[in-house]
Order: sequence, then C-alpha cells, then structure tokens
Amino acid sequence: MLALPLYDDTPKVSTPVATVGLVTACVLVFLWQTSLPPHAAAAAVYSYGMIPAVLFGSAELPARLQAVPAWMTLVTCQFLHGGIAHIAGNMLCLWIFGRGVEAALGTLRFLLLYLGSGVIAALTQAIVDPANQVPMIGASGAIAGVLGAYLVLNPRGNVVVFVWILVFIRLVSLPAVRLLGLWFFLQLASTLAASASQLGVAFWAHVGGFLAGILLLLLLRRRGTRLLQPRRSRAFYASRARDARQRFGRDGDWTGPWG
Repeated sequence: MLALPLYDDTPKVSTPVATVGLVTACVLVFLWQTSLPPHAAAAAVYSYGMIPAVLFGSAELPARLQAVPAWMTLVTCQFLHGGIAHIAGNMLCLWIFGRGVEAALGTLRFLLLYLGSGVIAALTQAIVDPANQVPMIGASGAIAGVLGAYLVLNPRGNVVVFVWILVFIRLVSLPAVRLLGLWFFLQLASTLAASASQLGVAFWAHVGGFLAGILLLLLLRRRGTRLLQPRRSRAFYASRARDARQRFGRDGDWTGPWG
C-alpha cells in the first residue's frame, strides 16, 4: 500500500519563507551527502547524527569524527537523510503541512516550533534507548511537530491523499483529524511492536516530536490565532476555483475535495 498526501485546503496568505528555507537546506545537505565517497558519507552520519550513547557520555566518537559537540547533533541530525525516499517523503510533508502552520505562526515562531520539535524528538528517542550507538538522522521528528501543530490548528481541514493498493489507485480527501490521528496512532503502536527497532525507524522520536509540536504551538501562537478551525465551506472552494480560472483559465480550475 502507498499513501502520499498531495495538497490541503489551508489558505496560504503569505510567502512561506521558513518552509522554503528548510526544504532548501535539507536538499542542499542531502546533495552534499550524495557527493561524498561512501566512507566519507558514513563518517558524516556519525559526525552529525544524534547518537544516544555519545549524547549521554557513555560512549565517545573517535577524534576524527567529532565535528560538533554532542549536544549540537540534536539539531544537525535534522538536516541529514538516509536516501532519496527518506528525504522525498519528509520534504513533501513539510511542504504540504508546513506552509499552513507557518501562515498561522509567522516565520520566526514557525522556525522555533520546527527546530524545537526536532530537538525534543531526538531527546525522546535518546532517553528511551540511551545506550544505542546507532546515529539517528532525518527531519521526521521536526516534521512530526509540524503535523501536531497542524492538527490543532486545522483538525477539519481536508488533505488530498494519493492511495495505491495493488490495482486500486485513487485520490481520497480526508479530514486532517483522521489522517494525522491515524498517523500518530500508528507511530505510537509501532513503539510497542517488537520489530520496531529492527525497522531502523525512530518511532519514539515521531511520538515525541508530534506532542512537542502541539505544546509549542500553544506556547508560540500569536494573539488571535484561532485553534480548532472549522471545515472550509463550499464558498471557500468556489472562491479558490474563481481564482484559478483568473490565473490559469478553465483548465486550471481548483474544485477542492468535492471534485
């Protein structure tokens, strides 16, 4: 089964400077990773990835790999990725959900929420498994925080998802509360699965980041920012369709989840 979110219906009233900047930074770092010889690329993961045992002082990296202080890897690990599918999935989610959260918070507050969620996510994973000597990399924990914030802001927003199950291919519109609620439930369930550690996925980081995003949204939101926003009306989609016709002509109509 393949399920990919494609777009949502949250109004974007400003240029998402932070979202664009974060996507660009992650892509540039990934291109740098892929430009390295295999041994150097592996060394970069150990130098800049978060290693719980190193973070808590029960293990130490060789001097040649100590590029930054151990505490700083809580941030640097967020910009490394393990492959094209890893970064593509993360950046797609950041682009879809980050723009709406940034529009609600503003650029600086959104950056604080994103990086703060990433740090808490990495710490959560480290606390759960403090002796682990495998580097944790990826923006998943920070993006989980964005998902948590999005859920509190727009629980009834619609997200269009591409679903592919064997020969079944379809675009499905789902309320954010269902899509993100299911995602969080699966992450929480995976933390309890015996095979979770074998999958090489930091599920506890996802759980910690998601909850951190909710808390940070409540702390950082601007005065007047509305939480638990209602479902978009048909009038909203009609206005979006009119805008699309003006910009792109009839072929560019955007009709929302009602098709």
